[in-house]
Amino acid sequence: MGDSSQLSECAAAIDLAAEAIVRIWTGPQSAPGVPVPATQLRVLFVVKQHGSINLSGLAGELGALLSSASRLCDRLEAAGLILRESGQQSRREIAIRLSPDGEALLDRVRQERQEEIMKVLAQMPASARRSLLNGLTEFRNAADGGARTGASGASESFQMPA
Repeated sequence: MGDSSQLSECAAAIDLAAEAIVRIWTGPQSAPGVPVPATQLRVLFVVKQHGSINLSGLAGELGALLSSASRLCDRLEAAGLILRESGQQSRREIAIRLSPDGEALLDRVRQERQEEIMKVLAQMPASARRSLLNGLTEFRNAADGGARTGASGASESFQMPA
């Protein structure tokens, strides 16, 4: 099999696997106990990733208009999931960060996602899980533009328990 057809076959397999992952990934966020729609949940994940972010940075991350990002934040603040505070650089700049309730919601969603993923992984042989882990590590490194290196200089990878 030529390199081009192997890449095509691999891309098709990843596309199918991604559909399964997305199904598992989005299940917990649409569960009855999640009080916000997926769009607002995405805002929470972006804020979590940055720790604290200003409105224009958030709008940029979301690919949204500033006014749309502001309305999303209005709803999340009203729900008690984010806090808006004066920025450290400028008092005119507003910093957005998660409230304790926002942190708890994301922790719960992430835990539920991981539990669903573990159910699928439990159905796979250990050797397949190790291969998957190695493949995902290499995929992430390639997608990030090359191998990541940690403090030891060794390539970073996910760790698989024995």
